[in-house]
Amino acid sequence: MSDDYAARQVDSARAVSLLAAFMVARKMFVPVRVRSANRALSLFLAIALILARAASCYAQADPASEPAVLAVAKVLPAVVNINTERVVRRTVRDPFEDVYAQFFGYNRVRPRQIRQTLQSLGSGFIIDPAGYIVTNQHVVERAADLKIHVTTNDGKTYNAHYIAGDDKTDLAFIKIDAQTAFPFINLDNISPNLLGETVIVVGNAVGYGSSISRGVLSAAKRNITVDETEYKDLVQTDAAINPGNSGGPVIDVSGRLVGIASAKMAFTPQGVPTQGLGFAIPAEVVRESVNRFKKTAQIKAAAKSASATIETAISRAEKLFGLQLQNLSQELSDALGYTRGRGVLITAVEPDSPADEAGIERGMAIYRVGKSDVSSVRQVEELLRSAESGAAVEFIVGIIRTDEQNRQVATVSLTAR
Repeated sequence: MSDDYAARQVDSARAVSLLAAFMVARKMFVPVRVRSANRALSLFLAIALILARAASCYAQADPASEPAVLAVAKVLPAVVNINTERVVRRTVRDPFEDVYAQFFGYNRVRPRQIRQTLQSLGSGFIIDPAGYIVTNQHVVERAADLKIHVTTNDGKTYNAHYIAGDDKTDLAFIKIDAQTAFPFINLDNISPNLLGETVIVVGNAVGYGSSISRGVLSAAKRNITVDETEYKDLVQTDAAINPGNSGGPVIDVSGRLVGIASAKMAFTPQGVPTQGLGFAIPAEVVRESVNRFKKTAQIKAAAKSASATIETAISRAEKLFGLQLQNLSQELSDALGYTRGRGVLITAVEPDSPADEAGIERGMAIYRVGKSDVSSVRQVEELLRSAESGAAVEFIVGIIRTDEQNRQVATVSLTAR
């Protein structure tokens, strides 16, 4: 029977449908031998694609692989909680004394001064393995008796000291007092700060350490005024910034620094409540400030090293010969009538010491140690560094007046004890 004849015999819709299905089946399955290889390959590829998509969905469902989780795990070891204490003096007056003064024209007692300890909480992060930390200036506001305690993410607490700060940028630089290698956030690779990118705030929110909040970068180059303090060129985010977050890092999903959490605007200047208005100091400003702060730290470290050298020199001269020494500044030389720029002043001589037995007295100066002239305590230390107990060292001591004519000097050989 031909296909045309079969079709002419059909006079019902159901039969037509069955016949159409039969004809399609003939076209699909008649050349089975020809198409079997292609069908098998297509089936294999389809199964492989399904398995790949299933594996991808499983990976995306694993929280440990989320970019935000990985970014937090990367930076959290470098984030610290900062607790500061400083003592302030306040003048307190009895209100009854004010009433008394109104009637009688004077106060019976003077106002009292009391000492009050102020505490503040904040955040910061380590930017160098040596333990240097950057935070907000208002978190570690400088005071003569300021105490800074830093708690790292592993729960260890260290003392820290203030190095430098800038009220204009509201940034400060402190250092942990410990000889340990710390994890740190690298400032060489900072976030490009693109509008709309995901940002994460990490810090000590309301005293709860290692708190995380998430949002987007809402704007850049914002100038705001909070509590009569003006901030310029800040980045804006809707991530929650709470008290205690100040000084903590704001990062992107790659763990790169976006900025330092600095302020939250709860109300507009007109008193209108706001929501989702947090601000951070841009990472670029942080990096530039840290470079300046590091130079200050180097200068202070050099000065501290020089001071330690002088103290060592005094101690060594005293230990070996019973001499306490002091640099002869221009002012001191003029006051004593000594020649400027020459010698080291002897401020004390230990009784029964080698110097005392040789007749050296307080007020004399040392002008030479061995074959070298000296004009600073540091030089004396360098020359005495190799001296051991029992060694004989020659000193030229005495007084040389300004006019150079009244010279009372002598060469003395002292044996180190």
